[in-house]
Amino acid sequence: MSKPGLAVEIGGLKLQNPVLTASGTFGFGAEYAPFVELDRLGALVVKSLTLSPRAGNPPPRLVETPAGVLNSIGLQNPGVEVFLREHLPFLRRLRTPLIVSIAGEEPEEYAALAARLAGVPGVAALEVNISCPNVKRGGLQFGADPRAAAEVTRAVKKECRLPVIVKLSPNVTSIAAVAEAAAAAGADALSLINTLSGMAIDINRRRPVLGNVTGGLSGPAVRPVAVRAVWEVYRAVKVPLIGMGGIVCAADALEFILAGAKAVAVGTANFVNPRAALEVLEGIERYLEDQGVKDIGELVGAAHGNC
Repeated sequence: MSKPGLAVEIGGLKLQNPVLTASGTFGFGAEYAPFVELDRLGALVVKSLTLSPRAGNPPPRLVETPAGVLNSIGLQNPGVEVFLREHLPFLRRLRTPLIVSIAGEEPEEYAALAARLAGVPGVAALEVNISCPNVKRGGLQFGADPRAAAEVTRAVKKECRLPVIVKLSPNVTSIAAVAEAAAAAGADALSLINTLSGMAIDINRRRPVLGNVTGGLSGPAVRPVAVRAVWEVYRAVKVPLIGMGGIVCAADALEFILAGAKAVAVGTANFVNPRAALEVLEGIERYLEDQGVKDIGELVGAAHGNC
């Protein structure tokens, strides 16, 4: 009996399987190389890059919560030029496609990053992180405003022919409305969700735990919210979806796929188990074999047929 088909296509990007790493949780890949067979992943998504180096937010930056983690890293990164010079050579040696995540404080920064990365060998696609403050509009996140999300998407699409994946924030009134705006502006795919806004307070010190006061909540606690978001967006747009948020095992990933995600990304689980993404992949393959499913595509959005 032949093995089930795991290959998927996301906005023109062909992947050997639907399991990715989530940006911000897997560094630049080399950090996990001693523990993970990187070439077995569907794609590797590196942490978000900005035009210039960023020092990030003041510490403390991480705090555990029940079934999750709050982080306030503040997009710390070495900047795109250091990435290209010091990290890309290692990543180019991999067979796994590389998706570079980009972030900025105004559409022009996103456009400049897209232009810089557009013709770089080894870069297979861009993830556009729109959970960033728009300095021209008083700090409101791009991802909170459908018009701003569309503006950034158009700016990036204008500068490159790479597949563009727009990463959606859950901290909105209607994630479907933002998804529709990004898709109409040319997004080739959407990834969701980014972290939920939250905070923790030290009751003994009587002050916030995080140096930046608030942070982003990730981990198993957010998974039901993320699955619901994928369900809603799948019904609103036609572009492929990458689901993420609290995936720890294959069963978690399959919820996202049944809700409408064509691929999934493993994030916070990498901190606990460096092999989490591969274990999720192996579990999906076993499920397909056990269920007699010939191709992963048969499951994408299948739960909608029962409603």
